[in-house]
Amino acid sequence: MGRFTDRVAVVTGGASGLGRATAQLLAAEGARVAVLDLAADAGNGVAQEITKVGGIASAFACDVSDASSVESAVKAVANGIGRPEILVNSAGIGGFARTEEEDPARWAAILGVNLTGTFLMCRYTLPYLLDGGGTIVNVASNAGIMGQPFSAAYCASKGGVVNLTRALAVEYVDRDVRVNCVAPGGMRTPLTKGFRLPADADFDVLRPVISRLGASEPEEVATCIAYVASDDARYMIGSIISIDGGLVTYGGGFPAPKE
Repeated sequence: MGRFTDRVAVVTGGASGLGRATAQLLAAEGARVAVLDLAADAGNGVAQEITKVGGIASAFACDVSDASSVESAVKAVANGIGRPEILVNSAGIGGFARTEEEDPARWAAILGVNLTGTFLMCRYTLPYLLDGGGTIVNVASNAGIMGQPFSAAYCASKGGVVNLTRALAVEYVDRDVRVNCVAPGGMRTPLTKGFRLPADADFDVLRPVISRLGASEPEEVATCIAYVASDDARYMIGSIISIDGGLVTYGGGFPAPKE
């Protein structure tokens, strides 16, 4: 039997990248997975991938930045496949910009998905988790722990996720709901492939926030998320787990190329 047999797991951003890898892994370990994503067709595709290999998954369209959309999606999950017991908040957006040039609308959108979206998913899933126990794994970033240039909105949003996690962890520690956070570093996903530095920006300013090991694969981070969500991590409450190639530990930065 897998670690998540017959448990309902809700994964946001499940149509691609880390969300997709996490949904696939949880399903492989027995979970009934709800794949939530704004990209409904892509979410259906992931659910079909899972069912083709013997897993159980259903897709639900959801805009995590919209309260009514989140409330409706969570209700649909509960009515369709059962009481949510695991919530993985993986949905996220971002990008580089000089702060003096940042579009306020894009700032609001990044915080709306990354931070408010995480809150809304917790807000509407918690009543189900409290009715029998459960766990939340929020996905932040090393950008929520250390400063990164051209990333004010992303850093602010992920820093908010870090402290939201801590606040929820102490609020629900005595109510059988564990809340923790995984903070990846660079990762090869469709999201990060779309990041572009501002015009004329010096790439060298990013060296301190790029691991000597390069970027991780989504499957590596998904393995960490699965552990944190499992009963094996019973004693882990309010933890912020860095999986970032050592950036937070050693101060970061791959060496500059030799002259």
